Amino acid sequence: MLIVGGKNVYPQDLEALACEVPGVHPGRTVAFGLFDESQGTEEVVIIAEVDSEDEAEHERVADEIRKHVTKNSAIAARYVRVVGPKWVLKTSSGKVARSANKEKFIRELESENQA
Repeated sequence: MLIVGGKNVYPQDLEALACEVPGVHPGRTVAFGLFDESQGTEEVVIIAEVDSEDEAEHERVADEIRKHVTKNSAIAARYVRVVGPKWVLKTSSGKVARSANKEKFIRELESENQA
């Protein structure tokens, strides 16, 4: 459960909305929150897999996810990252491993900020 601006949000609801965007692999999205101390709330992160490696296509899909999620949930995603196949980590039973994906995202974000 995410708490965004005092509102309870289920990450699986945001993931389902992201999967409705054309080009996104069904079942290969993950949503989680990053706590923002200055705002006192969680910022929403959505990561979605697509087949394309084209950056322009990634940006287009990310914009579509952002619009679709906001329109259908009234939640604005702070970060939307579109990635290639096999990025999203799953458990041995096939469920999305949110905490592992969150850690992976934070590591990548930190390495990008250091570069």
